[in-house]
Amino acid sequence: MILTGPDIVAERERGRLVLDPFHPSQVQPNSYDLTLGPTLVYYTSEVLDTRAENPSVEVEIPEDGFVLEPHRVYLGSSVEVLGSNHYVPRISSRSGAARLGLFSHCTAELIDIGSIGQTTFQFHTVKPLRVYAGDRLGQVAFHRVQGDIVLYDGKYQGSRGPQPSKIHLDTVGATA
Repeated sequence: MILTGPDIVAERERGRLVLDPFHPSQVQPNSYDLTLGPTLVYYTSEVLDTRAENPSVEVEIPEDGFVLEPHRVYLGSSVEVLGSNHYVPRISSRSGAARLGLFSHCTAELIDIGSIGQTTFQFHTVKPLRVYAGDRLGQVAFHRVQGDIVLYDGKYQGSRGPQPSKIHLDTVGATA
């Protein structure tokens, strides 16, 4: 089951989910719009490695916007801190951004129950696309769970700003 917009508002008021800052104008029928924060991160290496920390650069988005280029992964973050100990958030692109060829959060949309922080968007575009801090590019929907709840306590807990991959920390028994 997915929460409706009015249920998102009610559950936030009850303290059962986090959306901060909260703006009623961002409530949709089944989701809440997420806005892009002021920074982006992109990797500088031509080849990325799952068993190494990959070099990256963080840039401030200028007032006149930043052009995302095809064939590159950009990481941004939501302005909003979000999460829940009662519901599973799922992040997706807003349809208007998708219609411009922007993929955001298309393969890692599930946020574990108990994870609270700014979400990291994974942006990829099919054509050069100018984006601005404050753009509503993503949305979050909240899903009810069934079964025993085990809260997330992982490496991205409490994230602020775009978070580069930490998959290299998951490697067990690998030799460098």
